[in-house]
Amino acid sequence: MDIVKRFINYAKIDTQSDPNSDTIPSTSKQKDLSRLLVEELKEMKLDAFMDKYGYVYAKIPANTKGKRPVGFIAHVDTSYDAPGNNVKPRIIKNYQGEEIVLNEQYKMSPDKFDCLNDVVGDDIIVTDGNTLLGADDKAGVAIIMDLAQKLTKDNSILHGDVYIGFTPDEEIGRGPHKFDLDYFKPDFAYTIDGGKVGGLNYENFNASSADIKFIGKSIHPGTAKNKMINAIHLAMEFHSMLPTFKNPAYTEKREGFNHLSSIKGSVEEATVHYIIRNHDYNEFKQQEKEFETIKNYLNNKYGYEAVHLTIKESYLNMYEVLKKDMTPVKIAEEATKKANVTPFASPMRGGTDGAQLTYMGLPCPNLGTGGYNYHGRYEFLSINQMKKVVEILLEIIKLL
Repeated sequence: MDIVKRFINYAKIDTQSDPNSDTIPSTSKQKDLSRLLVEELKEMKLDAFMDKYGYVYAKIPANTKGKRPVGFIAHVDTSYDAPGNNVKPRIIKNYQGEEIVLNEQYKMSPDKFDCLNDVVGDDIIVTDGNTLLGADDKAGVAIIMDLAQKLTKDNSILHGDVYIGFTPDEEIGRGPHKFDLDYFKPDFAYTIDGGKVGGLNYENFNASSADIKFIGKSIHPGTAKNKMINAIHLAMEFHSMLPTFKNPAYTEKREGFNHLSSIKGSVEEATVHYIIRNHDYNEFKQQEKEFETIKNYLNNKYGYEAVHLTIKESYLNMYEVLKKDMTPVKIAEEATKKANVTPFASPMRGGTDGAQLTYMGLPCPNLGTGGYNYHGRYEFLSINQMKKVVEILLEIIKLL
C-alpha cells in the first residue's frame, strides 16, 4: 500500500486520547487503529500483536548476522487540543507558496506561517479547517509501516532484528507507562514523532503538571461585603502572580514556560491545570517552587487553605542520559546525510515517548516526520518529506 494512502486511512480514524480518563488506553477508540495495524503487519507475514493496553508490537527477524537490533516507535493517539473526529485530509499538489484556504474561516499563508516556505514545491496534505490532521503522529505510524513493507518485500536489504512499537496515550504523557521492554529489546530505538525532515531531537523539556483547586466562600452578592471569597478570582490572582514572560506565547528555543491549559469553576470552587516545562533542570525545579510559594502566600493571606496544589512529574530531559553514549544520535546524523538531507539538532519544546523510554533503559532519540503546526486545524504534512524519512530509516538500518 502506498504511504500516502496509509496515512490518509489512519488519519480518518478518530484516536484522540483523554487526559481525564483513568483507563489504559484512555480511550478505547485508539484500539481501532491499533487493530488495523496488527492486521496489516500480519499481512506482511509478521508475528504482530496488540496487548490488552492497546500497544502494538512486531519484530522483523534479522536476515543476516552481525547487524545490531534497532527499534522504531510511533504513537497512535492524537491531541485533544482540537477536534479529532471526521478528519478530511486534502492533498495540494506542488504547493507554490500561495495562501491556502482551509474553509471560509480558516486560511494560512507563508506571511503568518513561515514554515510553509519549507514545503514549496512539495505535495502537502492539509485539513479542511474543522479538525486537526493527525500527522502527530500518524505520519510516524505510516512511515514505520512503509518501512516494514519495504523490509519484508526486499530481502536484499540486510538488517538485524527490527522492532516495531505503536503506543497509545503519548499526547497525555502516558505512552511508555505499559511499554513491554521484555519483548522490545533493541540496542536503541527512535521515536518517529518530530517535525521537519532531518530534524534530530535528543534534548527535550523537563516536564510536570500542576493541578490546582481553589476553595471560595460563596455569599449572596447582596450581602457579600468583607465575606465573599470568589474561587474564580483566586484562580485569576494566582495566575497573575506567575512570571508574565513564562507564558509560552513569549518563549522559544530552550526557554521554559508555564502553560495554563484549562480552567473551570464557580464562586465556591474552581480548578485549573498547568503544564510546567524547562530544558534546564534547576530552572525547572525553580518554576515548580514558584507554584508552591504562591500557594503558601495566598493561603496565608486569606487565613485558610484556599489553594490546594498537586504537582506531578511527567518526564525528564533525555539528554542527561543520551550524552553518556551518543551512538544512536551519530548514526541518525550519518544516515540523514546518506539520504541527501542536512541533519539538524534542535531542542524539543515538548516531549515524546522516547524521553521516558530513555530513562527506562532504552536510549531513544526522536526523528522528524515532515509534519508541521501540530495539535490544531492548521496542521499539515509534506508528502515528499514523509517519504524521505523512510529513506533515512533504511540508511540507519544499513549502518548498523
